[in-house]
Amino acid sequence: MHQRNLGGLKRFLLLSACPLAVAVAHAAAVAQTAVSTAPATAKPAKAQTRKPPSSLANTGESVIVTGTRSLGTKARNSTSPIDVITATTLHRTGEPNLAAALVKTDPSINAAAEGADTADLTSALVLRGLNPNDTLVLIDGKRRNGTANITADAGPEQGATPVDINMIPAAAIDHIEVLRDGAAAQYGSDAIAGVINVIMKKSDHGTEGNALTGANAYNGDGWQYQLNADQGAAFGNDGYVHIGGALYHTDHFITRAIDDRTGRPDNPITGLPEETRETLSLDFGKTLLPGIEGYGLITYGHRHAEAFENYRLPTILPQLYPFGFTPIETDEENQYSATLGIRGDDFFGFRWDISSTYGADEVGIGNKDTGNPNLYAATGFSPTDAFAEGLRNGQWTNTVDLSRPMHIITLPFVFSLGAEQRYESYDITAGNPASYQLGGTQGFGGLLPANAGHFNRDVWAGYIDGDLHPLPQWDIDLAGRFEHYTDSGNTETGKISSRYNFTKYFAIRGTVSNGFRAPTLAEEHFSALNVSPTGASGDLAVSSAAAALLGAVPLKPERSTNASGGIVMEPIRDLSITADVYQIDIRDRIIGGGNYNGPLAIEAIALTGAVLPSNIGGNDVSAFYFSNGASTRTQGADINIHYFTNLEKYGTINWTAGIDLNRTRLRHLSNDTNGKPLLSAAGVANLTTEFPRSKILLDAFWRIGRWDVNVRQTRYGETKGEEQYTDLAPPDLQFSNTVYLPFVNTPRWLTDLEVGYSITPHWHIAIGGNNLFNIRPRLLPLVTNYLGSNPYDQTSQQVPISGGFYYGRINFTF
Repeated sequence: MHQRNLGGLKRFLLLSACPLAVAVAHAAAVAQTAVSTAPATAKPAKAQTRKPPSSLANTGESVIVTGTRSLGTKARNSTSPIDVITATTLHRTGEPNLAAALVKTDPSINAAAEGADTADLTSALVLRGLNPNDTLVLIDGKRRNGTANITADAGPEQGATPVDINMIPAAAIDHIEVLRDGAAAQYGSDAIAGVINVIMKKSDHGTEGNALTGANAYNGDGWQYQLNADQGAAFGNDGYVHIGGALYHTDHFITRAIDDRTGRPDNPITGLPEETRETLSLDFGKTLLPGIEGYGLITYGHRHAEAFENYRLPTILPQLYPFGFTPIETDEENQYSATLGIRGDDFFGFRWDISSTYGADEVGIGNKDTGNPNLYAATGFSPTDAFAEGLRNGQWTNTVDLSRPMHIITLPFVFSLGAEQRYESYDITAGNPASYQLGGTQGFGGLLPANAGHFNRDVWAGYIDGDLHPLPQWDIDLAGRFEHYTDSGNTETGKISSRYNFTKYFAIRGTVSNGFRAPTLAEEHFSALNVSPTGASGDLAVSSAAAALLGAVPLKPERSTNASGGIVMEPIRDLSITADVYQIDIRDRIIGGGNYNGPLAIEAIALTGAVLPSNIGGNDVSAFYFSNGASTRTQGADINIHYFTNLEKYGTINWTAGIDLNRTRLRHLSNDTNGKPLLSAAGVANLTTEFPRSKILLDAFWRIGRWDVNVRQTRYGETKGEEQYTDLAPPDLQFSNTVYLPFVNTPRWLTDLEVGYSITPHWHIAIGGNNLFNIRPRLLPLVTNYLGSNPYDQTSQQVPISGGFYYGRINFTF
């Protein structure tokens, strides 16, 4: 199936995109000759010679490409709040994972303290307290395809199939631009919370790399290492090739059980998975004709990950495991993407860019050290490992972008327009028969053939954008976009942004926009059965008869309205301050709704064709589906302060402070067709209070001679959850979906420290500790601690469960 679909895409690409690209390139060359009687002033597209980003550089002076279609705009001059995070800043965090490094450098970005089931195997970023699906991720301005691995379990990230940013080689990244503003009118679906644009290196020379290794010394496990390297080279006289790669490995990190209810005190369910990951990138560009450049980017990532499930007692399958067993969930994943494009400076006065990007993420989920008890009882045989399901998320995007500086009367104006065609597909492959027959394998039940399938849609879009300066100190940016989804219909979005500079040291800015997010194909069609030692949870496809029994209706897009306003000032030399307030209203949020447990949930699961293990039943069996169940309002403020101090012979210090204040409230809760609210109290908490109310980053980087010291303090505000009563609670409360225990994760301060030394101008070494004092989340009461081995609020977006990480690193630059 996959090969047939891919073949169709290739034929379509050859029949449409390629002739269009050749025609425009030829027309551009002819137009350039016809319009100008003199030789073109544009220089050939020679490779950009990138200087290593200075660790002391003021990122407000960086030229940005995100959130604007005007050339030469600096971050501090943008109409919308935008952060520029350099590769040097990311390296100094001491984090081997790019997602964790971003969390440590931007107060508006968070991540889950702990993943659940397959969600523990991939990374997801949360911007401004919204679902990861509400943040658009670009690479060099091109839309990146998301992971196939959906976050199925309840929590703030439920339903997410975001871009797994850890599958991008960090060595090849020049910097990252984070647009903290709604941008659906500029970029399309998903850009409700904002945009993360990863800008890759494009230098034609130089070699850089680093090696990092470390572990959690308090726990004695979770050992990690990472190797990064990148190399630039000339491509003829006017081109470049830049290659980057990374190798990463982490051992299991395990949080020990609080008590011995499973019969195994070291039940390893709560922890972080073992993972090995390899990533590669190839970035290239070259002049094809005078004023016309061809370019491309190819990335590939592979991951093998293994996560422990709950320990099973010897009574579950004594014939194979007389001493009990711990199933292991496995992830074999391949992520690949390729972009090819041509661009030029003068197509009848327009700058133009034509590109085609194809990317896909393929995931194979399996079980090992497991077994199927019902199958063994019926046949006398059960495999100890099984393929549970296959998932594939594909995306093919073709874009044409045009932009031209002009004047309206005497006013400078940049007019832009463009079109986009996107094909999206999602494939679900059934597991091996033993993984789903007669209740399925322990740990993760396989996907039934009836729930497998190929799903796809087309998206067509067009946009216009105008950047006007009515006065030299006044900037107005207008954008409008129309999109058509073959499964979700039409949508129109708009945005107006404005900035007024009272002086060169003080300005105000503001934005009003509306946006949308179409339901992902995974949210519409995914289904699965997850089995615990005492219960099961069924994820039902919203269009299925099983979901209809529980009151489901078809999904529709989320709709949003964004408003923000702020100030930008430089009160004294080397001190810059930005402060922005924002409000995001989202209607018809896509959530995990229809939460049923007990007999009705068992009946719905039976409609899917699944059979529950013989030892499971009662209230610990639940089922849900995705729904447009709620409307929310998110309000907050972002404050960023940068100050540079020159201490002369005592060195220099870069001071940075960032504050994010964030609160989400429920404005409307819908009912299913059975008249039952689509969210329980726990579900409401997942949307509104499981994110920190505040996050503060305080950073000082001191350099003196060959030495450098980086100190970082991070404060996470409180999170509040509604915790389900489990096996130690009174019988009438166990696994209730109506009565919960309120729980508060109190604020936490984390301290990071790194000390470095430049051995030579080309070699640098550092040692450091992240979360130096091993701070962890607050422990749950035993009545909500399932089997005694789940001691933390799994849905909290506060401090990680892994505690302190202590490392050494060596960098080289040539």
